Amino acid sequence: MATVSHPPSEISLVRLLAQRHSVALCLAILIAMALVAALAPLIAPYAPNKMAIVSRLQHPGSNHWLGTDEYGRDILSRVIFAGRVSLIVGLSVSAFSSIFGVCFGVLGGFFRRLDTPVSRVVDAMMAFPDILLAIALVAALGGSVINVIIALSIVYTPRVARVARASTLVVRELAYVEAARALGTSTLRILLNHVLRSIVSPLVVQATFTFAYAMLAEAGLSFLGVGVDPSTPTWGTMINAGSKYVSTAGWMIFYPGMAITLCVLSLQIVGDGLRDALDPNLSKEL
Repeated sequence: MATVSHPPSEISLVRLLAQRHSVALCLAILIAMALVAALAPLIAPYAPNKMAIVSRLQHPGSNHWLGTDEYGRDILSRVIFAGRVSLIVGLSVSAFSSIFGVCFGVLGGFFRRLDTPVSRVVDAMMAFPDILLAIALVAALGGSVINVIIALSIVYTPRVARVARASTLVVRELAYVEAARALGTSTLRILLNHVLRSIVSPLVVQATFTFAYAMLAEAGLSFLGVGVDPSTPTWGTMINAGSKYVSTAGWMIFYPGMAITLCVLSLQIVGDGLRDALDPNLSKEL
């Protein structure tokens, strides 16, 4: 009877989830948070911006499980809807920065003439602290979800490009790439079939970390008041609003803060697990 063979990476991932329960748990948490955010209009008990002044600063109870804010808005509903913004921003920034970062990094690492200019641009952009560069870009573009995504994508593209360049420099000198060149294989085919396929593992891991960093940066921008429109609920704006009532209504800060912490921590743990599973040297230890 024929047996079905699985790729080594798939076996490593399954073994990782079976042996490291923390990674499996964090992956389940991320999936659950994504589902809750996607189904927010059906799950949230109230509209996120529905005000009820008579219920302002109400303690968590049966009517409002996580309490209310200074305008009587339901904290649970706002946390659920805020998760949509954070996840959309994080996923979009991770995708765009990965696409552009891979393009610049692979070109700079594969073509020697492009290596110096690409490296200098990447080094110059990485010289600025992430949050300061993001604030400057959002201030220039204006506060909106789209502009926050654009600004953070510009901030994190050099970091992906650096990883892609370093990996490409190694792959470029391997024997099978030299053999492909000797056989007359086109440069585009070498880049797609040999280089990109060989560096996908570190790029996937970097994408998960970029996802987490982008969510933290979006929360920081919203907390500072330079992120998305204040009328749009985000975890950062909720913490900013709750900071004025920290001594009397601590739940306004606690629950959105816990949502950020749980999501970012889960992404970091899953990223570490993917690195261990996809790295040939580390996967042997699993």
